[in-house]
Amino acid sequence: MESTRQLKIARLLQKEMANILQQLAREHFPGTLLSVSKVRVSPDLGVAKVFVSIFPVVKTKEVEEFISLNQNKIRGSLGHSVGNQLRITPELLIYTDDSLEYEENIDRLLRGEGESPIN
Repeated sequence: MESTRQLKIARLLQKEMANILQQLAREHFPGTLLSVSKVRVSPDLGVAKVFVSIFPVVKTKEVEEFISLNQNKIRGSLGHSVGNQLRITPELLIYTDDSLEYEENIDRLLRGEGESPIN
């Protein structure tokens, strides 16, 4: 179970990462929406798992590559924005949250527009 401190830091990081990623989306991927769906922080506050949701789903691969290439720049931006609240900027592990894609697939199957894996 996460401590109160971990939860507060996670909320702070989620808010700041959302701002950073939205700015990157405006600059490099016009028409793409990046949102931070969840942040999990390790007990020592040294590692943060960031789950990013990408819309439209077709740009996922392109955005994932860009984020992985610029991860140090993103961490630096995060360090500048949370520098007054945290002594150490956590190492970022950025994952794609594919729940939107999963929901779209379920909707498509319910409408009968796709093939079911079970025949």
